[in-house]
Amino acid sequence: MARELSALSQRIPRASHMVGPLSRHVGSGPRLKVMTEHSDFPPFVDLDWCGSHSGKFVLADTRWYLDGSSGRDAYNAGHLPGAVFIDLDRWLSGPASEEAGRNPLPDPEVFARGMREAGINNADTIIAYDDAGGVIAARLVWMLRATGRRAAILDGGMASYFGELECQPSSRPQGDLGARPWPDSLLADISEASSAGRTVVDARNRDRFDGSQDPIDPRPGHIPGAVNVPCRENLDPSGRLLPAAQLWEKFGHAGISSGEDVISYCGSGVTACHNLLVLEFLGAGRGKLFVGGWSQYARALNLPVETA
Repeated sequence: MARELSALSQRIPRASHMVGPLSRHVGSGPRLKVMTEHSDFPPFVDLDWCGSHSGKFVLADTRWYLDGSSGRDAYNAGHLPGAVFIDLDRWLSGPASEEAGRNPLPDPEVFARGMREAGINNADTIIAYDDAGGVIAARLVWMLRATGRRAAILDGGMASYFGELECQPSSRPQGDLGARPWPDSLLADISEASSAGRTVVDARNRDRFDGSQDPIDPRPGHIPGAVNVPCRENLDPSGRLLPAAQLWEKFGHAGISSGEDVISYCGSGVTACHNLLVLEFLGAGRGKLFVGGWSQYARALNLPVETA
């Protein structure tokens, strides 16, 4: 799997602002501070990193679409060489409900079973990608890192790869990844997200934040007091992560200097993970994920909503 990426990565222009090993971290912020048992592993890597670590990681395709289009069909039509497919609805989400939101975290054993079926082991390094600049892949990466595994987003995802795609599903031997509980220290519930004292960050696009439109949830707007840092604006036009100095400027403009004070949310706890991983990349510390997000909050009719 990684051999194909290794050879073809030599033809890909180097992303000069991206990181490989932690020692090459760039930007105006402090060094990356990853508060897991794998403190030496960055949350973003590029194809150059993949090329230099041939055979030492598992590549995971996490494509998923809010409009209901099939990520599996997209994978079958063409995926990066050697990649396994991870179904977000089946393995990265629990049952949807008004009380829990559209994509709550699954039971830890369900998640672990999905990883084992994909051939992922406890000791593996997982590099996840999508066709959306990593904002979907962020969910898998956050879940793995939150439970102490080595995982990162492939910077640029599908768009960064110009080689021939594979159409045959990749197969790996059954993995041994075990279930671990979701850490309370990295999660916020609806009560905490709607209380004063924390910086609540909305990762949705600006039109959904300000209430101009919401195609999927019953009330438009945002949690009162929240600031808007659209996760897709963390990327340049090619879908790669912006240079660290520009990312610091974006978060600083929203009044954020420390990730440890942040509660991140989006529609349903998927793309909100991208903002958390970017803050970790910048060395700003680790915030909390409000998994239920707007899909849960908008249905809590006793709670107020802000627009514009």
